[in-house]
Amino acid sequence: MDGSLDPWSYFYTHLMSLWLNRFYIYSCAAFGISIWICFHFITTKTKKQDEKSTQKLTPLKVTQDVLINGYAIPKAKKVYVAGVKIFYGSQTGTAKGFATILAEAILSLNLPAEIINMRDYDPDDSLAEEAASKNICVFLVATYTDGQPTENAIWFCKWLEEAANDFRFGKTYLKGMRYAVFGLGNSVYGDHYNTVGRNLDKWLWMLSARRVLARVEGDCNVAKSKHGSIEGDFSAWKAKFLARLQALCSGERKPCSGNCKKGKCKSKGKQSKEEKASEQENPEVEELFETTSEEESDAEEHGSHNSVIDVEDLGRIMGHMKKAKKECEVEDEAGRMGPPYQSSGKNEESERKEMITPALRDALTKQGYKLIGSHSGVKLCRWTKSMLRGRGGCYKHTFYGIESHRCMETTPSLACANKCVFCWRHHTNPVGTEWRWKMDQPEMILREAIENHQSLIKQFKGVPGVRLDRFEEGMVVKHCALSLVGEPIMYPEINRFLKLLHRHNISSFLVTNAQFPVEIRNLEPVTQLYVSVDASTKESLKKIDRPLFKDFWQRFLDSLKALAEKQQRTVYRLTLVKAWNVDELKAYAELVALGKPDFIEVKGVTYCGESSASNLTMANVPWHEEVVHFVQELADLIPDYEIACEHEHSNCLLIAHKKFKIDGEWCTWIDYDRFQELVQEYEKSRGSKTVTAADYLAKTPDWALFGSRERGFDPLDTRFQRKNKTKDISGC
Repeated sequence: MDGSLDPWSYFYTHLMSLWLNRFYIYSCAAFGISIWICFHFITTKTKKQDEKSTQKLTPLKVTQDVLINGYAIPKAKKVYVAGVKIFYGSQTGTAKGFATILAEAILSLNLPAEIINMRDYDPDDSLAEEAASKNICVFLVATYTDGQPTENAIWFCKWLEEAANDFRFGKTYLKGMRYAVFGLGNSVYGDHYNTVGRNLDKWLWMLSARRVLARVEGDCNVAKSKHGSIEGDFSAWKAKFLARLQALCSGERKPCSGNCKKGKCKSKGKQSKEEKASEQENPEVEELFETTSEEESDAEEHGSHNSVIDVEDLGRIMGHMKKAKKECEVEDEAGRMGPPYQSSGKNEESERKEMITPALRDALTKQGYKLIGSHSGVKLCRWTKSMLRGRGGCYKHTFYGIESHRCMETTPSLACANKCVFCWRHHTNPVGTEWRWKMDQPEMILREAIENHQSLIKQFKGVPGVRLDRFEEGMVVKHCALSLVGEPIMYPEINRFLKLLHRHNISSFLVTNAQFPVEIRNLEPVTQLYVSVDASTKESLKKIDRPLFKDFWQRFLDSLKALAEKQQRTVYRLTLVKAWNVDELKAYAELVALGKPDFIEVKGVTYCGESSASNLTMANVPWHEEVVHFVQELADLIPDYEIACEHEHSNCLLIAHKKFKIDGEWCTWIDYDRFQELVQEYEKSRGSKTVTAADYLAKTPDWALFGSRERGFDPLDTRFQRKNKTKDISGC
């Protein structure tokens, strides 16, 4: 019994001893564990420091070869940018040209570049793949009519907008995609300026794509462009993009220079001077986008503290925005109410930019224009060449008796306030609603216009078929058609220019697009004043002329009313575009009653070849028989008018007021010498003596009358017939 209890007593005694001293044991164990942890932490930290110092001393060790089965396999260098994909949305080819220029610059950096027409790209199948491709996507997009995308970008933009607003795609659909946007637009269009570029940038951001560079908006309006032209804007943006691209290729991690919040790119620090100046100039263009909790948490990760606005401060901020916008509107209104061109001094004039940019100068020169100064031009009309050869003159020769070989076609303003679908300039000329460019003096414009016209005539000396007598006559300008291109009435010194023409014994034929009623009322007497009436309803006028003014229809009606007040010869010029404006006879008749023109020229549209800026085709050119039918129906609706003349070769007819039918004979021709006498008397009387259309009319020859056997072709000339004759699409 005692033997069995002794071992248990011994064991029990020791256990009790350990239990009574347990706190000392716990303390020793804790102390030992603490020493082990400290030792392990110190050795680990020392090891990491040694590795870092080794990497600094031997940077090539990172790319050291790896031995596999005895062979040295080099480690692959990490690729940060695989290439650049350049998407373009273009109507006239400008964005496409920029894409080519950018691709060449990227290739020079030894990076692959791919140019993609947005029409040929299916975003539904391919866009999400760009997020993991390590490519950078560049979007060069133009804004077209009414702020809409160009034809080749419509589907891409429509899909992207729907994806950005469709919860099924998710807010992170394009997360990882890197992009940059350069927009092409014209600030003259106000609310629609660069709408497509802004929207595209916003939609990509809403799908969590990341900018590599803030959006830049190129401006075709040279008066407002930061770099003098859209080409200059693109060059400046391209330089920044290439610098940013090189930084990304070297491994820079930031997709952008800072945080992208609420659809806009903002840096953490202070904004650049350029961005500040832009915001001060256009405070109203700031956009407010709705944000999400996910985006707010993203901002918190980047340490952004200025992006949150307290509710108490919201009213004050909105008040400042409204005040700034109101001040800008007041300034704009004051500018409109003042004279069209006022210079407070030489500094203001020197700050204005030239209308003709280097790129536009090159394009117009290739098209045969002789450019004058910074905003004017002259070109030889095809009918001038025709009459020099004795092959007949233009419709103005038939209707009004001008000598086509002595007619100078020019303009003191290449800019226009419309972008008509049938414009034979293919919409590369500047646009604007008021004069914002440097201005040349009318004396210089007229002098150089005559000199350039004469130099163009001289080129026909000795050309087979050119009549010597007409060549010599052609060297002396007798008529000036201010209808070359653009809107001549926009030129601030148009009245001085007209006076100079008349003092040089040159008659004046001025064409305006019926958007400047005040200028029409203030216009000095001209030999004949034209107003383009391209449509008879508000909807069709907007569709055909694509005017810049928001109140274009009221301006149009006011211009016709102003025309009715003029006492010299006035003309409505109707251009028929088949399937566009040939079914509005009654509305045309109402416009005739409003403006009371002396004459109505009705002409089939001239087809000037394929243009990416217009979908006009040969199918829109009416046959001469169709024009005759339209004119006959229109004449039946206006009782004070009859069809007077016809020029089949130009696909044109003339409706004249019956007051020009004297004793049964039409007198649509002009006594040009008598007109010059009347203008001199008008100037001497300082405007007290009026000049009326009845004072300088002349009898119309029989061959020019409607229904004659010659059909408007001068029998003194020889008509030249082309082989394989189709529609006569010749214009004037």
